[in-house]
Amino acid sequence: MKKIRKAQKKQYAVLGLGIFGSSVAKTLSKYDCEVLALDHDIKCVNRLADVVTQAMQCDITDIDQLRTSGVSECDVAIVGMGNHLEETVLAIINLKELGVPYVVAKAKNKRYMQIFLNVGADRIVRPEKEMGRQIAKSLLSNNIVEMLDIDDEFSLVEIEAPVSWVGKSLKDLDARRRYGINVLGIRQPQNKKLSLNPDADYIIDACDHLVVIADSETFSNLDELNKI
Repeated sequence: MKKIRKAQKKQYAVLGLGIFGSSVAKTLSKYDCEVLALDHDIKCVNRLADVVTQAMQCDITDIDQLRTSGVSECDVAIVGMGNHLEETVLAIINLKELGVPYVVAKAKNKRYMQIFLNVGADRIVRPEKEMGRQIAKSLLSNNIVEMLDIDDEFSLVEIEAPVSWVGKSLKDLDARRRYGINVLGIRQPQNKKLSLNPDADYIIDACDHLVVIADSETFSNLDELNKI
């Protein structure tokens, strides 16, 4: 069987093409990454055949089939069957034995997470928990449009321009000193264009969205900015 061609850029393998695995594979492909997609279900494989670099039917618990697939040529492997303990454990062990440098595994709970780490996974993701936390945080403020946690303390947040900021320049606003917020970019919703590192003399418009870094305490109080 054909193997993925070795290239300078990172190559990824996605094992398990359910909703999570398919989303990962499609997103990586969208950014022009080389992606090897593997699943035992031929229907799942066929759905991604025209999207990824290579899609193959494969029993990921069988190390010989994995070896034949060319997965050892990949830099990163994502194991997406977090609800299936035995399959995920065997997949992680096989990937490490085949020399894949970095293995990411989906886990459905804390116990599975610990098991996957113990057998060699480099990173564990719990999509449902992480998404639930982000949705809950975004509901804490009417200003928040989009949010991405950077770590336990800081988040990258896209907010609607607070009323009190409209008509002021970034320099006059001095958001870092006054509010503990670093403004990284301005998005104009009418054309959805994001301008990074905006000029200090930029005047904030009522329609603007601001991309900022803020700590947890600051973004939870963003609504208060409209009262200043």
